Amino acid sequence: MASAHIDTFARDRLPPPEQQPAFIFTLPGLQFPPQLNCATELLDRRIAEGQGDRLCIQAPGGLRWTYADLQEKANRIANVLVQDMGLVPGNRVLLRAPNNPMLAACWFAVMKAGGIAVATMPLLRAKELKGIVAKGEVTHALCDAALADELQATLAECPQLTQVRYFNDAGPGGLEAAMALKSPQFTNVDTAADDTCLLAFTSGTTGIPKATMHFHRDVMAACVCWPPHVLRPTESDIFIGSPPLAFTFGLGGLLLFPMSVGASTVLLEKAGPPQLLDGIKDFGATVLFTAPTSYRTLAARGIDLRRTPLRKCVSAGEALPASTRTLWREATGIELIDGIGATELLHIFISADEVHARPGATGTVVPGYRAKVVDDDMNEVPVGTVGKLAVQGPTGCRYLADERQKGYVRDGWNLTGDAYLMDADGYFHYQARTDDMIISAGYNIAAPEVEDALMGHPAVAEVGVTGVPDDERGQIVKAFVVLRPGQVANDAMVRTLQDFVKQTVAPYKYPRAVEFVEKLPRTQTGKLQRFKLREPF
Repeated sequence: MASAHIDTFARDRLPPPEQQPAFIFTLPGLQFPPQLNCATELLDRRIAEGQGDRLCIQAPGGLRWTYADLQEKANRIANVLVQDMGLVPGNRVLLRAPNNPMLAACWFAVMKAGGIAVATMPLLRAKELKGIVAKGEVTHALCDAALADELQATLAECPQLTQVRYFNDAGPGGLEAAMALKSPQFTNVDTAADDTCLLAFTSGTTGIPKATMHFHRDVMAACVCWPPHVLRPTESDIFIGSPPLAFTFGLGGLLLFPMSVGASTVLLEKAGPPQLLDGIKDFGATVLFTAPTSYRTLAARGIDLRRTPLRKCVSAGEALPASTRTLWREATGIELIDGIGATELLHIFISADEVHARPGATGTVVPGYRAKVVDDDMNEVPVGTVGKLAVQGPTGCRYLADERQKGYVRDGWNLTGDAYLMDADGYFHYQARTDDMIISAGYNIAAPEVEDALMGHPAVAEVGVTGVPDDERGQIVKAFVVLRPGQVANDAMVRTLQDFVKQTVAPYKYPRAVEFVEKLPRTQTGKLQRFKLREPF
């Protein structure tokens, strides 16, 4: 395949072939040509086939973009990137915004120009952004003006990030002003199917960010496997949901999948249960993507939801309790579609549709993938035995220049870090995480990262963080804190430490529970034994 990347940063930092998983392309739709640009397939092809007038994106405030509107915006932004910002294929572009139409246009502009999108969670602070920019050697940024402060603080410490434009900015220096001077036409870069187009960051158990590398073909593969076989959307569907587009769960569910069938999507900057309910009613949404936490809250408005066209509801991001599935079905009459995906594999690879859903089970293997449960030696374990989940398919883990690749991929299989058992009917049942990742309300939170944030407070001598069970959020972050002499362990100190964490890292990572202890359990070599912190629970 002829790479279009002039900047070969990503290709030079792919894991060596022997450390990559085996990729399988069994479905007819996975036979991709050597040259492939996902923007051409998802956006431009729709216009070329005479469907440019179809509704594509809606947002509160009356905004309605057709596919042709999105193409025009993306083309103008691509021209700004290339002509004004000096982007060459292979450059990394930081994208920062809540879910809104301009973020979608920027994402497609980066694809068109042959760049690599590095989308970031809106809640991330400068400390976290600095690590992402450094790891990805990011040189360009397109940022919502509402999030300018943290990016400005990042720029002061990241001299390589020199080309920045702000959108949703009415001023003469804003991206919109530059777009107005550009042509609405742009010739997409003829990227190779295996050119990297996406760096998706995920925090590992060490808190050091890992960048997962995904190709143009991976984006299209995600659209070929789970959506047509499990979700089965139609072009008349209207998608809505809560996951940020910086999450691959959100990117797929709220942008890639609807556009792959010519449907439309609703992008909400704030997408808590109240906003989701209003959005479903106001826009007539038919397909919902959110986490079990939101479904539990929304179930109280089941009567209202039964009066809407809502017909399909997808749960992912954390394990779906059987009680939540039952609660939602009784409240709305809709059976939840559960699924497990991973940033490393881009999207969902085990799932079940409404007809085949079983309480307590995630589902069966999605067509295009294969999965098994293995022991520590990669031997497949008997049915009903708990082990490590191993997956293969058309997508898989490629960490950017990271030694942790060797731990995620073994013998050609992706080890997701999840403990599962498989029953006699081939249904996979989630048991727990196999590492110290805390999954709370759909967010992945690395315990060591929260520990590091707390250790920055002068009152803290030592700290250990773990996840503990919670009925509403699945897990919550709990911190066990040893205070320095002279400090008072009281409710005021709890609030002080919680507020400190919120100001240091993304607020959703703060410890919702804090317990003051005299000492922490450690090995003889001084290593923190987090499993002992979890034992009472």
